[in-house]
Amino acid sequence: MRILLTNDDGIHAPGLVVLEEIARALSDDVWICAPSEEQSGAGHSLTLNQPVRLRKLDMRRYSVTGTPTDSVMLGLRTVLEEQRPDLILSGVNRGANLGDDITYSGTVSAAMEGALAGIRSIALSQVLDRETDHEQFDAAREWGTKVLTPLLDEDFAERTLVNVNFPPRPASQVAGIRVVRQGFHDYSRGSVVEGRDPRGLRYYWFGLHAIEHTLDHGTDLEAISDGYIAVTPLQLELTHDASLATLQERFAG
Repeated sequence: MRILLTNDDGIHAPGLVVLEEIARALSDDVWICAPSEEQSGAGHSLTLNQPVRLRKLDMRRYSVTGTPTDSVMLGLRTVLEEQRPDLILSGVNRGANLGDDITYSGTVSAAMEGALAGIRSIALSQVLDRETDHEQFDAAREWGTKVLTPLLDEDFAERTLVNVNFPPRPASQVAGIRVVRQGFHDYSRGSVVEGRDPRGLRYYWFGLHAIEHTLDHGTDLEAISDGYIAVTPLQLELTHDASLATLQERFAG
């Protein structure tokens, strides 16, 4: 099995080291094509207004001066053009990608790009708890292959992917694995921090600490809160079917 790894934290991120360990437990044909710098929050963005450079770091490791989407596209169309991967793994992200966060996530968007290309794609993220002293990626490192192995036996529907989040606790304290739906955040309470740089010019920094989580039953947010690994199947089809008939009637001649 040929596996392509990527992320949005950058080629030198500690989570990518963990992901490579997980991938090598599944295959010895592992390739990496990841952003040269951190691209957190890049979403499914594609670099169009400037050239993107691909740098070979060693035999199967490449960095890209662009977004996670750029990295997957170059990985598929340049690095592995002759023999495409069987699996794309994105992560392990340093921080959660839960609920509506997935729309901002470069980690999830890299997996989306893989799904668009018809390749089985999985995003993995490690929720953090900065108040604890345990190794932050412990849960992902120890549970990664346990989560991925059953997924590799499943046939993914067309234009779908899987989003995996590990809870912020030691591996020995993980309660198990739950397959759940995407949750919801209340972004109306997000904060914007205003400040001034050394030249006296005003700047703004987006803060997410004030966002409230809605812990509805059966969601990824609830699973993480209960200490479980959250496994969520996602689809790229965004049409709101319930509104189709109403709007068709509205615009009928």
